[in-house]
Parts: sequence; structure tokens; C-alpha cells
Amino acid sequence: MSNSRNLAGALQRLLFDRQGELTRDLLRQPGQFGLGQVPRRLAPDRTTTMTCGFCSTGCGLSIHLKQGQALNLSPATDYPVNLGMACPKGWEALTPLAAKDRATAPLMRKSRSEALVETDWASALDCFVQRFRQVQERHGKGSVAWLGTGQITVEELALLGAFAKFGMGMIHGDGNTRQCMATSVVAYKQSLGFDAPPYTYADFEQSDVLVFVGANPCIAHPIMWERVCRNRKQPKIIVIDPRKTETAMAATLHLPLEPKSDLVLFYTVTNLLIQQGLIDMGFIERSVSGFEELKAHVEAFTLERAVSATGLPEADILELVSSIGQGKAVSLWWTMGVNQSYEGVRVAQSLINIALITGNIGRPGTGANSITGQCNAMGSRMFSNTTGLFAGRDFTNPEHRAEIAELLSIDLDTIPSEPSWAYDQIMEGINRGQIKGLWVVATNTAHSWINQADAHDLLNKLEFLVVQDMYASTETAAFADLVLPAAGWGEKEGTFINSERRFGLVKKVSRAPGQALADFSIVKLLAEAWGVGAMFKEWSSPEAVFQILKRCSRGRPCDISGIRDYQMLDEMRGIQWPLPEGQEPLPGEERRLFSDGRFHHADGRARLLFEEPRKQPETVDKNYPLLLLTGRGTSSQWHTGTRTNKSAVLRKLFPEDAYVEISPKDARDRQIGQNEWVVVESRRGRVLARAFVSHVVRPGQCFMPMHYAKVNQLTFAAFDPYSRQPSYKNCAVRLLRKSEVFDLE
Repeated sequence: MSNSRNLAGALQRLLFDRQGELTRDLLRQPGQFGLGQVPRRLAPDRTTTMTCGFCSTGCGLSIHLKQGQALNLSPATDYPVNLGMACPKGWEALTPLAAKDRATAPLMRKSRSEALVETDWASALDCFVQRFRQVQERHGKGSVAWLGTGQITVEELALLGAFAKFGMGMIHGDGNTRQCMATSVVAYKQSLGFDAPPYTYADFEQSDVLVFVGANPCIAHPIMWERVCRNRKQPKIIVIDPRKTETAMAATLHLPLEPKSDLVLFYTVTNLLIQQGLIDMGFIERSVSGFEELKAHVEAFTLERAVSATGLPEADILELVSSIGQGKAVSLWWTMGVNQSYEGVRVAQSLINIALITGNIGRPGTGANSITGQCNAMGSRMFSNTTGLFAGRDFTNPEHRAEIAELLSIDLDTIPSEPSWAYDQIMEGINRGQIKGLWVVATNTAHSWINQADAHDLLNKLEFLVVQDMYASTETAAFADLVLPAAGWGEKEGTFINSERRFGLVKKVSRAPGQALADFSIVKLLAEAWGVGAMFKEWSSPEAVFQILKRCSRGRPCDISGIRDYQMLDEMRGIQWPLPEGQEPLPGEERRLFSDGRFHHADGRARLLFEEPRKQPETVDKNYPLLLLTGRGTSSQWHTGTRTNKSAVLRKLFPEDAYVEISPKDARDRQIGQNEWVVVESRRGRVLARAFVSHVVRPGQCFMPMHYAKVNQLTFAAFDPYSRQPSYKNCAVRLLRKSEVFDLE
């Protein structure tokens, strides 16, 4: 009875606050306020700065308010990330909040044959608890799982992961960062001892050689590219990518290698650097392990082998070697072209190896630098409690579990002693009948998962599916038994961590529609409904959770115990981790890691790791003669389009119809004209698209942006064995003129 009263009281206070928001200012002042408490009043017309909620760049936006409500925005000129610049998505960041298809009330269906219908929060909470408990009673606690996101705040991720694992007893939960960043996480952990991207954005401006591998920052991270353009050293810019991307067009040297020949190329580069003495033996002897083993391994990777595997001229490979070896400050950057690969971890580590043996780490303008995708992917990596325990700990380590139990004042037995399955393993668990209930938070599995048709079949196999999202119209919500309406960026508070490890503040500058609540508030209510509200009594507000995470991080490589509170984050314009207690950052300070040559392994040394290249899991043949590449389309598109498609301005900046880039030769061979409708077909599905004939892609290859709903009907479900990240970037397809296909659905 007490639990029911607590839940009813919490719900009543929340809904009372929702109704009263129109007469209160929506921004908060420093100081904590709990569930149902009123933020301190602010002057109704003012400007405040907060972190953008789209990509991992983490730009600062000045939000202009009128009568306490966000009216419009402009890029913050004093924010150290973007320095007064913004990409199209940033300028339109407020627009998706006003979309007509926002989820404004809980939705529930009685059976799969019936439509979702509006219900109240009390009924939705009861449905969540009863249905998930029924699944666990029938099939065991491990039969339910959750899929999270890099789109919600650090504090929400932490609460979600703690409630799911410590409160509900879930074992398995993963995030959609598995689709974009898992490769780099594992590569850094194995090589450097911790998931620790070493760079700061100032390195874009301080390098004399920048090497971009499978990265197109002109489109994917425009503000990062603007930072490159501010470099006054007239740097050499080398782009390694099968496509002649926008970044490649602006490069000093473009190396259009054969897809997935990266590992052969970089092992060859390593071999030639060693042979030519273009390495830093002093740094290697002080800070690196495994050099002799690496040297022996790469001896088999000759220049001739690289030319054969990559299709690149000898002269271009030698220029790459010379540029890296003779550069004074060399930075190596990669993103999804490396990460989304069946051997991505070893490719990322081949770049880390090059940085280590040449001493290009820990100094201005250097580094082996993974560019993140989502706005809070790093928050998901560090504090979501999914496949790793808080602050980079390990669920299988008894000491780590004991530390967290003591820090959180919870029973040690509530912490699972086994690691979670990865995203693909959870999906396979559904297929095998081991996972019967799934909770999907702020991600769109039915669109984004590799081999999409299989994903749809799997979601239909579940006994109970909950989708918690801003929108009730996503492809995944169409499969849901229960939809929980969530507030979006700008309608709640918390923090994000960007690619350069900078904590940035998110503020509440707009009212969420209808009965939509912050993900934080939803999880708090669910904890009360589940009967474990007392476990999370201290987790009273996002800033209270931030203080808890400070405790959890103390003494860890990601230590943030020196960040006093949200006010400090606001005044400092974000703060990069680590910042241990006792250190004082400068406003806008940019800091890099490993300047002392010490790494996070027990002996303080980095590891040089390598492996023989693996064969592509799906190759072209006479029936499917083209290799399909996927990636970012334009700077105005984002992920599955859930938010960017809501902006009329952004929609004008990208083609409405799905399109496929093909080379002039392949177009001539198939008698395909510019803008003609064609069918792109793989062994898994077929997609209708407009033909875009262009020299951007080479003969034998084609490219489709990932943002269109059906593209992942084509992709092949292969995974890196270490990171479990999907290999979205290549699969075998064929192109047919629409007139040749009579049974197209």
C-alpha cells in the first residue's frame, strides 16, 4: 500500500507541475530540485547557453527566450567547441520539438491485432510492471532486455541502467552506440587500457598532417571541418576512402582504396615506417609494449602487396608514409568507415599503432582519434550500465561490483556478475526465444538495425515491447504494445559528453507537449511502480545523479570529481574529463590525454595489437556484381530522420526520394539515365531509388545514404568479433531498371 501511495503521489506532483509550467519559467538556476519541486524563477526574457542535441560535436547554442519559452537560437560565440558556428541541424534544433506527431500521452494496445489507443500514466505504469513481471515469471529474469541510446542525457542513461539491472533484475541491455562506436571503445580499451579518445578539437588546428580514414567531416561533422579550415599551418590533408567524398574533394591527397583493404594498407604503412626509420624509438621504449612482435608481423606486408590489395599507386602509398613519418604533428582521424566493419577493431588499432610508434600522441596536433556519432555516445559508453559497469568497470570483476554496491549503498547481490549480451546477441536471443520482453528507449531499431527485414520479424516475436520516445510515429513504435511519451532535448535538463570528452549542459527551455515526461521522470515513476523506489531515493534529480556519478568516477580514468555542479559546467562552457577533485580548469580550456606518455594498463604502457586481415563476409559475384557502400547523405540529415525530417528547412536540403550513387560506366552498362528510378537488390531485399550518376563512386561500387527507411533491407548482418559492431558499409547488390522488374512491391 505504501508503494502505491508513493507512486500516486509522485505521479500527481509530476502532472501538477506539467500543468503549472505555463505560468513558470522553464530554465533552472543552480541548486537541486526533486520530483515535483519548482525551479527557481528567472527573468522571462533572456538568453542562455546549452549544448546541441544532435551530433557528438557538442556545439554550444544560445537559446533566446521570451516569457520563459525558447523563441529561437543562434550559435554561441564563446563556446570552445564551435566558436560561433553551427551546421544546418544546429540552426533547426528547436524545430523537431513542435512536430505534429509528438507522443503526447501513453499509448497501449490490448492485443497485436488491435490499434494503439491513448491511456493514462497510471494504467501505462501498471501495464509496464505487470507485463514485464509476467514475462520474467514465465521465462526467468534474463528473458527481458532493454536497448538504450546515445540520445538521452548522462543522468537518464545512468538511472535507466541502474533501475533495469539493480531494480528489475535484467541481465541484458545495450545501446545504439553499439551501431556506431563499439569498435573504437574496444580498440581503445585493448590498446590504451581505457576507452579514452586522447584529443581535443584544438588538434584540428594544430596538426601539420591530418589523415581522415572512412570519415567525411565536411558532411557528418561540419563544425569539426570548420576547425580544420581554421588551421593556419597549411596542413597536408589526406583522405582514405573508397568514395570521392566532399572531404576528399578538399584534400591534399585522396587515396580511393578498395573497400575493406584498410588493414593491408596500414600494416604496409607501418612496415615502411619501420624500414625507413621514421619512428620514435625513444617513445616506444618508454611507453609501448609489443613493438618487436608488430615489426615481425608487418614484414609480410610489402608495398607490392598493398598495391595489389588496395588498387592504389605505389607513389600515393609512399607519399602517405612520407607524410606521416616526416610530419611534426600528425593526427589520424576515423569514424564509421572504420567502426562499422567486420574487422573494425583491428583497423582502428592499426591506426593507434601508427600513432604510437611515431610518437604522435599526447602532443598538440596529434593522436589516434575516433570521432563519435551521437550527441551522448560517450555518456552511453561510460555511464549507461549496459555492457560495462559504471565509469568503465567490469561486471565480471568482484572488486568492481563491490565498489559500486558500496558507493550506491545497495545490496551486492542486485548487481549482475555476468556481462550483458551485445545488441546483436539480444536480437538473436529474441530469435531463439530467450528474450521475450524488450524495452526500447529513444532509438529506432526497426529502421536502423542491419538486415532490417529480420529486425521486423524479431520484434513481432516478442511477447511484450515497450517503446519510450518523443514520437509515436517511428517504425519501431508501430510494433509496440506500450508507448511511453518522452520529452526531448530542450525539454529537460542533464549533461552530454561530446567526442573530445567534454561534459556539456542541457537545459529545459521548452515545455514538452501533453503528458510527455522527461525520460528521467519516466524511469523514476517506473521504479516506484516496480516497488524499488527506495533504492533510488538519492537519485532525486538529474543534478543529484550527477553527484552520484562523480562518486562512481573518483579515481577512475574518467574522474569528474572536480566538477562541482551544473553551475560550474555552465560557467566553464563545458569541462573535459578527467577533472579530479582539486583541479581547477580554465574557462573554455581544451585538454588532451597521455601527455606524460603513461597509459591506463597496469604497467603504464600502451599495447601494439594486430591480426591477419579477414576475408569479406559477402563478396560480389556475377549475380550481384556491385558493392554497396552506406553512410551519411547530407549535413541536414541525421540517423533515421526521426527529428530532421520534421524540419521543412532541412527537408529542402536533401532529396526527398532515396537515391543511389553509381558511376557513369555502370550507368552506361545498364542503360540507366540520370534520376531514373532503379531497383537496388541484395540477397535480402530490394529497394526503389533514384539513380544519381556521378564520378564520386568508382565502377563496381555504389552508395546509398543510411537515412532512408528501406536501405537496411539490403545490408548484410556481419559483426566484428571483438566489438560486436555491425558491418554496415559493404554488401553485394545489383542494379535493375524499374522497367525490368515486374513484381516489385
